[in-house]
Amino acid sequence: MKKFNFPLDTVLNYKDQALDNLKSEHAQIIAKVEQQERKIEHLTEQRRTACIRFREETQNGIAINTMREYECYITYMQQRILTEQGVLLKLKRKEEQKRAEVVEARKEKVSIEKLKEKKLVQYNKEVLRSEELFIEEFVSNTMSVHNNR
Repeated sequence: MKKFNFPLDTVLNYKDQALDNLKSEHAQIIAKVEQQERKIEHLTEQRRTACIRFREETQNGIAINTMREYECYITYMQQRILTEQGVLLKLKRKEEQKRAEVVEARKEKVSIEKLKEKKLVQYNKEVLRSEELFIEEFVSNTMSVHNNR
């Protein structure tokens, strides 16, 4: 009997490779999101530390120039945090889009795999049917040979 051959195997292999590539890209974007979140946490901590030092120094008496420097630095840090949060938002949108692509690619691959399984079941039924027919013919021929003697 001939071996099972699924005509869409090349398509299935292509879909599998495409899915792997999308998963890899998705993982890279997730890593960038996490890195960006850490960056924002670090900047927030730097700003918080500057605010604490500013309060402490104002309680002890501070020069006006130093006070302005603190205010400028704190304002600058707040602007950087907002800018980095914008970058984070863009990365999160990109991650959501890539996740949707991964889900869609997985659906396509699974649908082809289900079709392959269906065809394999059908193939196995045909093989079983042909083997049963062969056995029936063999028995029938054997019986006719014995009856002819």
